[in-house]
Amino acid sequence: MSTAYIPALAAFGGSAFGAVSTILTGWFGRRRRQRDRHHARSFTKRERLYRSFIEEASRLYADALVSDKAEIPQLVSLYTLVGRMRILSSDEVVHAAERAGRMIIETYLLPNRTFVDLPDFIEEMDPLRDFGEACRCELLNLPLP
Repeated sequence: MSTAYIPALAAFGGSAFGAVSTILTGWFGRRRRQRDRHHARSFTKRERLYRSFIEEASRLYADALVSDKAEIPQLVSLYTLVGRMRILSSDEVVHAAERAGRMIIETYLLPNRTFVDLPDFIEEMDPLRDFGEACRCELLNLPLP
């Protein structure tokens, strides 16, 4: 082999290496951006789901305190949110949501409360505390991409 080919082969090898490294860098960068977007969407989706549950459960709990008549369609919508949590959330979050739902149903079965009763059950006024703490823990511990 002639020594004249060595610089040509070296130039070709350098160009090929540069092209392959550019392709690989672009591919890895694209994958990283896709994982970041997926993580952000997952976080946002869970956040919206938890907010919807808290809003619905709070409204139902307030109604249960002053009414004997349960709003069955709204209870069903609450358990629909719990079902969605079973797909996306950790077991701790799902169990906390189920406990909150049971507490709301039990509150409907109890006698109605008045403002005069407020000091007696002030500790019970936050039925979603465990749920909120479980959600916060899960969202803080979501694995980063």
